[in-house]
Amino acid sequence: MGNSVAYPVHRTTDPVEAYAKARVLCGLLARRYQEVRVGAELGTVADVRRMAALLPDAGYDYTEMRTHPETGEFLYYEGDVRTATDAELEAAVPLDFVSTELPAAVAEEEFVRAVGAGPASIGWEGCWPDEPELGSYGSPKYDGVQLVLNSDECEWSRKVSGVHTVYVHVTKFGDLGRAERLAAAIGGSVLGEPESGL
Repeated sequence: MGNSVAYPVHRTTDPVEAYAKARVLCGLLARRYQEVRVGAELGTVADVRRMAALLPDAGYDYTEMRTHPETGEFLYYEGDVRTATDAELEAAVPLDFVSTELPAAVAEEEFVRAVGAGPASIGWEGCWPDEPELGSYGSPKYDGVQLVLNSDECEWSRKVSGVHTVYVHVTKFGDLGRAERLAAAIGGSVLGEPESGL
């Protein structure tokens, strides 16, 4: 969904409801790729423990840039979240991982339940069906559905605990008509201006 245009089409305080709406939209894709991309910001040791149980092999890093106090060199998290002590994790949080493929053995619902109060995302890529009568065509490189947890921004850079937003990604140029039709299919509407997709 790189460089796509994303439209918010559903917002709720219930992550299960948001996930259900996102899955309905996934069913409307003419073609959906198997890969499911996830990312999250983990603000507490408990958040890290829950996510490490699901994604032990994901690449974790500091959410905020850190530098060595003497050399000024950038620091990267090099610990192992599976074996780190609580004290080591407490000193490291917040940690995040971005654009990690969700393993087939991990259910998407497990990921949604494991997210703490930090922002997170789950994305499904695919292609919307062609609608030539409406001048709307699918774009396999840019189309898809995204669920953003604890944020009201597609790039989920702003944390808003308890607010969960569903986005549809439509081409690199945008397609408001398609976004409106997709929103209507889940009983919603386009909720704001288009945003730059991930």
